[in-house]
Amino acid sequence: MNNVPNILAQAAAIGMGATMVMDLWAMLLRRGFGVASLDMALLGRWIGHLPRGRVRHRSIAQAAPVNHERVLGWMAHYSIGVTFAVLLLAVVGPQWLDHPTLMQPLTVAYATLAAPFLVMQPAMGSGIASSRTPRPNVARLRSVATHTVYGIGLYAAAWARLLLVG
Repeated sequence: MNNVPNILAQAAAIGMGATMVMDLWAMLLRRGFGVASLDMALLGRWIGHLPRGRVRHRSIAQAAPVNHERVLGWMAHYSIGVTFAVLLLAVVGPQWLDHPTLMQPLTVAYATLAAPFLVMQPAMGSGIASSRTPRPNVARLRSVATHTVYGIGLYAAAWARLLLVG
């Protein structure tokens, strides 16, 4: 498995699989316990404002909507999931695909908490690590739990690939 396009294709499949696991987790929390997760339209709205030079918002929910923001948000969500899977393979090497272990994807999942804590949440008006939300520690714990589930999803998707493809 030394060719780059094949490795990237595997990373894409694993990243999408892990992101689906994360989305199933969010759906379980929403339907089973009434716990809301990020509205992908708001992610799309934030991205839609970037070409206009607007990176930071006091409240992304109060920012002007952009065309197709929900679709844009979902596309970004899955693109980020794939990008983090590529990061995993770049750090641990493609040989991990043949012998997946859990520690490496969890390490990447926790390292990537920097994205929501230091970029997304401040840019959307929630402050660094959700410091401007009504319950910052709850929001932080949800981010950690979601990234944990994503890391487990990377591991599970890699094993599913092995079982299905060999």
